[in-house]
Amino acid sequence: MDKKMSCAEAHEQPRNETPPGLPILLVTAAALVDADGRVLLAQRPEGKSLAGLWEFPGGKVKDGETPEFALVRELEEELGIETRESCFTPIAFASHSYDDFHLLMPLFVCRFWKGDITAKEHQALKWVRPNDMHDYPMPEADIPLVSQIRDLL
Repeated sequence: MDKKMSCAEAHEQPRNETPPGLPILLVTAAALVDADGRVLLAQRPEGKSLAGLWEFPGGKVKDGETPEFALVRELEEELGIETRESCFTPIAFASHSYDDFHLLMPLFVCRFWKGDITAKEHQALKWVRPNDMHDYPMPEADIPLVSQIRDLL
């Protein structure tokens, strides 16, 4: 089990600063949870950044969209499922600096949707128990979310 670093311990570590002027990218993601308590992970497709890594489904929030509205749209586009904003429960968020941008990503749990999940944009999909999610290589921003999901589900 991973050890969480205390605030005091973190002060002993080098400071991680976000360079000024780095654009902020707002994306939204879902931890889709099935009746057996497993979470859906999606493998990023070849040809995209971070290809082959496993992530929570979701995507970019367009101008004028709320994160919830964008997630409804993204889940339909990526997985072919229909859901509603009222089906999402916010549980965590990621804030992580990559080389070219700073990612801000709210994560929602969703336990109800209509339709059969299909990989429309991902290489593969996998239902994974929360305790086994660390076995899948993920983008850096997603990694801290795994412990939060495991603790809350």
